[in-house]
This record gives sequence, C-alpha cells and structure tokens, in this order.
Amino acid sequence: MSHSAAEAFGPAVTGILLSGANADGTSGLIAIKKAGGITAVQDPATAEMPFMPQHAVNARQPDYTIKPEDLVGFISKIL
Repeated sequence: MSHSAAEAFGPAVTGILLSGANADGTSGLIAIKKAGGITAVQDPATAEMPFMPQHAVNARQPDYTIKPEDLVGFISKIL
C-alpha cells in the first residue's frame, strides 16, 4: 500500500512505521522517501517488537524517529 501511496501522492505522503516482527515496512518507507514524502519510525527502544523499526532505521535513515507518547503531537504538526 505504501508503494501505491508514494506513486499516487509523491511528496504529500507521510509513512509512519511502528512496532513489528518483520522487515516488510522498510521497502514502503524507502518508496515514500524516494517520492519526496515524509518518513517516520517508532523509536526501536520503545517498541514491543523492535525488529521492524530498527530494520527501517538501518536500511534508510527516516526523517523522524518518534516515541509513542510523541506520536499525536507529530501528526498534529505535519497536518
């Protein structure tokens, strides 16, 4: 889905990757970043399952790394 959103909306898209146990979200964030969109990843240290956000951080530096308690403020800021 994030690949399609990146293609359709380009720089207007924001991808936020949260806790997870596999790496499938990383390619979507890379597509969003290449399209000029904003990418954010949950701080792996705060994730119940840190593999996915850590993989995204390692593969392609996200624009933002966010703690869960800061997520609402982040979304409000980018709207």
